[in-house]
Amino acid sequence: MSAPNPAIRSIEERAERDLALLDKMTPRPLADAIRRAGDAVGQHETTYESCTIANTRNATLQQHADAPVAPPVILSIAELLGRPFPIREVLLAPWLTTQSLSMIYATRGTGKTHVALGIAYALASGGEFIGWRASQPVRVLYIDGEMPGADLQQRLAAIIASRIEEAPADYLRIMTPDAQPLGIMPNLYSLEGQEAINACMGDAQVVIVDNISCLVRGGKENEGESWEPVASWELAQRAAGRAVVFIHHAGKGGAQRGTSKREDLLDIVIKLGRPADYVPNEGARFEVYFEKARSLSGDDVEPFEAKLETLPDGTQAWATRKVIDATDMQIIEMHDLGMTMAEIASDLGVNKSTISRAVRRLRDEGKLPSDKTKPKARHNTGQGADDDRD
Repeated sequence: MSAPNPAIRSIEERAERDLALLDKMTPRPLADAIRRAGDAVGQHETTYESCTIANTRNATLQQHADAPVAPPVILSIAELLGRPFPIREVLLAPWLTTQSLSMIYATRGTGKTHVALGIAYALASGGEFIGWRASQPVRVLYIDGEMPGADLQQRLAAIIASRIEEAPADYLRIMTPDAQPLGIMPNLYSLEGQEAINACMGDAQVVIVDNISCLVRGGKENEGESWEPVASWELAQRAAGRAVVFIHHAGKGGAQRGTSKREDLLDIVIKLGRPADYVPNEGARFEVYFEKARSLSGDDVEPFEAKLETLPDGTQAWATRKVIDATDMQIIEMHDLGMTMAEIASDLGVNKSTISRAVRRLRDEGKLPSDKTKPKARHNTGQGADDDRD
C-alpha cells in the first residue's frame, strides 16, 4: 500500500490533537457530537475536501462552545412576578408578535416567497396580507438567499403597485445575493456570518430569513446538533426584542425538511399546501395550516385557502376563503355529478368516512338534498353501485 498523502496525514494529526483537547475541555454531549462529525477524517480513504468540511464543522461548533457564557440568573417567585419583562406586542395579527420565532414551510413552487414578501411589505407599510394585518408600520430586514435580483424587483414592484398603503422610507430593507460581492451571502451557520448579519440589523423589529437551505450552510440537515449555532442566534434576536420568521422547504414526506429540533423554540409553524384540485396553470394558490401556534386558538388558527388573482387593471390581489368552504364546494359539485362517496374521497385524497361525515353535515345545513333525493351514480357498476354513497 502506498504511503499516505503528507497533506492528508498532517490534517489527520491536527484533527486528532484537537479532538483530544476537546475531550478534556468540552462538555461531553458536544464533544461526542464533534467527534462523530470528525470520524471520517481518520479514514485513509478520506479526500482532502471531506477533511476540510469536517474540520470546518468542528471549528464552527467549537467557536460556539467557546463563546462567553454569562452566569445564569435565578429568580424567586416574587422576583419573577415583579420583573418588568417587555410586553409582546402584536405586529401582524393574529400570529406575529415582538420576540416571536416562526417558520413557514412548503414544497418547492408552492408560494413561499410570495408569502414572505407579502408579509414583509404588509409589516413595513402597516397594511394587510391574506387576512393578516399590521396596525402600524414595522421595520423589517428581509434576507433573501436565492432569488435573482431582477425577479425580486419584479415581485416587489407588483406588490407595491397593488397596495394602498405605502411603506415609509427604509422600513423594508433587503439583503439579496445579486447585490453582494461575488454574489455570496453571509452564512448563518458560522459566527462570522451571524456577526455580519447582526451588523446590518439596525433598528429592524422583524427579520425574515428566506430561506434556511440557502442561508444556513453547514452541519448535517437531519442532526439536531447542527441547528444549535442557529438556535443560539435566534434566541439572541428574541432577547434583543426582534421577531424572526424562517422560510423553509418541505421534505419528501411533507413535513419541514431536516431535524425537528428546529421547531422546539418556535412559537408558530405554518405549512403551505397544495389544494387537492390544484392545477399548475392556476399560479399561486395554496392552503394555509397552523401546525404550531402558541397562545392562539379558534378562528385565528382555522386553515384557509389563498389565491393570487390578476385584476382587470393589471394589479394583483389575494382572494381567501376557509378550507372547509372550498372543500364543501368540491363535495357538492361532485355529489351533483352523481359521484359515489368512494369516488369523491379518491378524487380529494381523503378517507371515505371524512366525505360521509361532510355529506351528512351538508344535508343538515340544507346545502345538499336529502338522502331520498340523491342523484344517480355516474358509473353503473352493477348491484350495490349506490351503496357507498353514504
